[in-house]
Amino acid sequence: MKGRIHSLETFGTVDGPGIRFVLFMQGCALQCAYCHNPDTWDTTGAGWQATVEDIVAEIEPYVPYYMNSGGGLTVSGGEPTLQAPFVAALFREVKRRFGMHTALDSSGFCDPEHAKELLDATDLVLLDLKMMDPAGHAKLTSQPNDRILKFAEHLKRIGKPIWVRRVVVPGLTDGPDEMRALGAYLATLPNVTNVELLPYHRYGVSKWKELGRAYPLEGVPEATEQDVEIARKYLEEGRGSPWPQSKPQQPRTVMS
Repeated sequence: MKGRIHSLETFGTVDGPGIRFVLFMQGCALQCAYCHNPDTWDTTGAGWQATVEDIVAEIEPYVPYYMNSGGGLTVSGGEPTLQAPFVAALFREVKRRFGMHTALDSSGFCDPEHAKELLDATDLVLLDLKMMDPAGHAKLTSQPNDRILKFAEHLKRIGKPIWVRRVVVPGLTDGPDEMRALGAYLATLPNVTNVELLPYHRYGVSKWKELGRAYPLEGVPEATEQDVEIARKYLEEGRGSPWPQSKPQQPRTVMS
């Protein structure tokens, strides 16, 4: 079995607890307007192929750092559930060999049955809830959010721990009604243990240009600390209580 890989990072600190090996899979069904890695969208010829053993060999030299920091392996993308069998096999192997914590960074745009074996081997899901408003979500990502909410409900039923992520895009994903709706929805998910509000940045604009694509958010300013704090206030209003949150992290740009 081989997976199609976009890139990897050996010292990740923003994709789950502790220090982590982060593997970025190639391919995504969404086309988010703020995506900082549009080069991961291609599901056909892009990227490079690797076996589970190939990736384990990349991980092995750094295992002490991951284990001593309470870290582990995070598989991101693109969208890793598109290659669920490969990621499941990788998760099972690092657990068998190293006892490593596994995290899945996903949009949730996936049939839960397709990802059953993968979720069985996953300790934590980093779930991107990009927008609650269905029309806004479709405009932002090119896809509706019904499948994503169904995936979130499945994670609730099986009690899988979730860290929710929301990119705060000024004037787009951070409106009062939108953030209150997100807060109200999170109040129904007892398995959500952390919420990360990630400030929108423009680090990936050059990649859009390299691919010959017009950047959809041209002219939209980067999110400030104040923007994030205001969004959090609306989130907490919707939830009905404050939400403990780690320090906001900038979503990093993966270099291909």
